[in-house]
Amino acid sequence: MKRERDELDELFASSEGRTALGAPDVVAGSAAEDGDSPRNLKSRPSISDLVFRSSAFTAGIITVSTMLAVGVFLSIRAADAIGVAGFSFLTEQQWSPETQTFGILAILSGTITIALIAMVVSVPLALGTALLISEVTRGRVQQWLITLVDLMAAVPSVVFGLWGVFFLQANVIPVAQWISTYFGWIPIFAVTGDNGEVLTEASAFTSSAFIAGIVVGLMVVPTQTSVMREAFSQAPAGEREAAFALGSTRWVMISNVVLPFGRGGIIGGTMLGLGRALGETIAVYMIISPIFVINWQVLKTGSNSVSALIALRYGEASEFGLSALMAAGLALFLITLVINFTASSVVARSRSGAESEA
Repeated sequence: MKRERDELDELFASSEGRTALGAPDVVAGSAAEDGDSPRNLKSRPSISDLVFRSSAFTAGIITVSTMLAVGVFLSIRAADAIGVAGFSFLTEQQWSPETQTFGILAILSGTITIALIAMVVSVPLALGTALLISEVTRGRVQQWLITLVDLMAAVPSVVFGLWGVFFLQANVIPVAQWISTYFGWIPIFAVTGDNGEVLTEASAFTSSAFIAGIVVGLMVVPTQTSVMREAFSQAPAGEREAAFALGSTRWVMISNVVLPFGRGGIIGGTMLGLGRALGETIAVYMIISPIFVINWQVLKTGSNSVSALIALRYGEASEFGLSALMAAGLALFLITLVINFTASSVVARSRSGAESEA
């Protein structure tokens, strides 16, 4: 024990001696070499980080460039028709480019009508499905439902169109007749002829905006469900547990915690679905009976949409008629772009991306 203490005293004395003689120790030497400047904490990025950053940046540039290229292409090709039609392009109902009498008022009206009917059908279904998946089911059943909803989004629109024509239409016509019988006093639910007589035969209810809207609504349900479910699943666990600790039932917890937190996801999913509904082509083209007049009676035969018009007239259009179709496509492109950007901004500003502090 004494010998160990003597060795420690000698070591301490030798260290003091070197310090007194000005011999720097290891720490002092490092400080002397580095000086008083702060340490540089920046690290050189790895090769994988550089590759990922470059790939992500390139993908973003390509996406934005493609969107701008589509807008520029449509603008150039539509310039002739817009120059001839002028402002009447937005106010004219007829579509006859050969006589230079054409406009998108009736077509755009039908497009918006079908999209709004689709939203009335799809939003409650998507909201209920999203709550079922995120708040009720658990485990393997939840995974099966998520997979099933995702697979629905992959079903081609032509399949929905065939299903709507050969199955749904025959089953929806009695419902449309019932709505017209009991709610015909509301103008949009009335079905009347040219002389104002009430129509009740089944042929007056086929190929309507109502049937097309139901089909399109079922098509956009998976997209809306995915956005809403993702927002609901991120609701803070601490707030959920606090609601249960205060004696709340499951529904009270959902209405006071999950739904307010996922409000941005609900709005964003709805608007994204609306953008998809506005641009749907094949299913609408297969169901509706095209007309070029504003039809305020949604249950009555006859409607139209911009995308269906392009699909219908593209093959037989002249050079000027093709320019007119491009002008209609440009209008739809701008409307859809505004809706999608609005939806993205709403989702970005929402609380749905917050994390729980619990």
